[in-house]
Amino acid sequence: MKVSGIETLACDAGWRNYHFVKLTTSDGIVGWSEFSEDFGSPGIGAIIAKLSAKVVGQTVSDHERIYAELYAATRPAAGGVVAQAIAAIENALLDAKAKALGVPCYALLGGKLRDRIPLYWSHCATWRINHAAYYKPEIKDLDGVKRIGREVREKGFKAAKTNIFIYEDGKNPRGWRPGFGSPYYPELNIDATVLRNLHMHLEALRDGLGPDLGLLLDLNFNAKTEGYLKILRAIADIDMFWVEIDTFDWKAQRFIRDHSPHPISGLETLVDVREFIPFMNEQSVDVAIIDLPWNGWIQGKRVADMAEAYEINIAPHNYYSHLADIISAQFCGTLPNVKIMEIDIDDVSWKSELMTVQPKIEKGYFEVPTGPGWGTAINEEVLRSHPWPAK
Repeated sequence: MKVSGIETLACDAGWRNYHFVKLTTSDGIVGWSEFSEDFGSPGIGAIIAKLSAKVVGQTVSDHERIYAELYAATRPAAGGVVAQAIAAIENALLDAKAKALGVPCYALLGGKLRDRIPLYWSHCATWRINHAAYYKPEIKDLDGVKRIGREVREKGFKAAKTNIFIYEDGKNPRGWRPGFGSPYYPELNIDATVLRNLHMHLEALRDGLGPDLGLLLDLNFNAKTEGYLKILRAIADIDMFWVEIDTFDWKAQRFIRDHSPHPISGLETLVDVREFIPFMNEQSVDVAIIDLPWNGWIQGKRVADMAEAYEINIAPHNYYSHLADIISAQFCGTLPNVKIMEIDIDDVSWKSELMTVQPKIEKGYFEVPTGPGWGTAINEEVLRSHPWPAK
């Protein structure tokens, strides 16, 4: 079975877009994968189009050879969006291969160890504050934060992750993301206002969640080492499931972990096993976060296996459509060292309709699909009904 064509498709998902690879084969089987050009990864689709000429005509099951060839062809610019483009092609190849064999993708990696994956509600309160035009009810004050915490508990999720916000007397919250230029504050210093407001926000969410659910905080790239330590000291009295930190320096990450009262997670922006090695050697994190659309399933598995050797649990970075949810769930199903799985609950109302087979999420768990390949595909009729760019 040969690759006969590769194309990229996209649809308008509100404030962002969903991007997919559709890989067709000589036998009529279609393999799907997902990528994202949001949040600092523009141009992946163009790279996929450029690399497709090297893939068309090759045997679908030879995905290791294809990966090696694409890596060699792009070695001078390895990593970044180039790695993400290769990962998208690799993931589509795996879907097509498993479908041709009539088995789930997890069977390609030795079968599954578990049938369902515990979930945490990602961007909890965040999307209803930052993108209130799309996700309701809008959160306008700390009472709204408490309410969404109760909603997480009532719907059976195991934990919830949030971000940093600044309030005006407990009202009118706004996101604080200088690491991404909002506001533009390249110094990335942490002052008393940030610390006070963050503590207040976390207290409100903890109040809604109750004492038994996990509370996660994502600090992204919004501080430097000194600032991260100030934040960790300021929230030392709050029970945290983990605090997620991004930094490019593995020694800094280890220093932060050594001085943190809370478990530290991170590494979601790394691609390729080579980038993870120094962080693993330094024992820089309690939980290693792996992005599968960025790394690809096979490379991600190698990172996860390395983490297991270092006695480190993993969690997938996953804030995409349900296709990526399913890819992440199948991945988690094959591994012993899984902590929990990320998922966005606040999303477009037709998110499930985009899948030919919809995911099963019950009481805070994601059921690992058992159909061939990923166990689903993109419903192209639904995709075309939400064109991107929006008309």
